[in-house]
Parts: sequence; structure tokens; C-alpha cells
Amino acid sequence: QVQLVESGGGLVQPGGSLRLSCAASGSISSIFTMAWYRQGPGNQRDVVASITTRGSTNYSDSVKGRFTISRDNAKNTLYLQMNSLKPEDTAVYYCRAFNSGYNYWGQGTQVTVSS
Repeated sequence: QVQLVESGGGLVQPGGSLRLSCAASGSISSIFTMAWYRQGPGNQRDVVASITTRGSTNYSDSVKGRFTISRDNAKNTLYLQMNSLKPEDTAVYYCRAFNSGYNYWGQGTQVTVSS
């Protein structure tokens, strides 16, 4: 069993930056693909970025060039560096750890981009 706890959300002005973290209670090294999702008001939950056990990354078009996903397997932590934030980035951000046999979600952290 793996528990995921996100942190780092908050209120930021447009153009600002935030760094989200997702701490895993168990080992995530070489086991799980990790990903960040977000769900805005009235919207479905969509993938923002993902990173494989080998470090290969993918991003949604809406965040490409502004967000960077990374993982520290030694610390069992996933990160999302978010730069040049826009009001439309406002959402609850969730981390996910998964492979063919398991699927874990965090509880989410709120990110609000507003002046």
C-alpha cells in the first residue's frame, strides 16, 4: 500500500510560480509511473504531466514549456514546477502512482491563480 500526500498549493498571481510536491509513504523507485492531474471547477480530471520509472516525461499541450515534472526516487517524492501560471491553471492538483497492478491517488492540493 502506498499513500500519496500532495503539498505546495496556494494562491499565486498570474505569471507567478509554484512547486508542488507529492510524498509517497512507500518506495516508488522502479515501480510506478507517476503523474500529476488537475480538476478545475465543473471540469473532469485531466492529466497534466507524467514521468516513467526511467524518467521519460510527457506534458499536456496546455502546460508544455511552463511546467516541469520530476521525481526523486531516493526521497520517494514527485514534483511539479509550475512557472508562468495563468488563471486557467486554477484547479485541484492530484498526484497518481500506477502500474499494471496498482493505482494510487493523493488527496489533492488547491492551486489558485488570481490577481
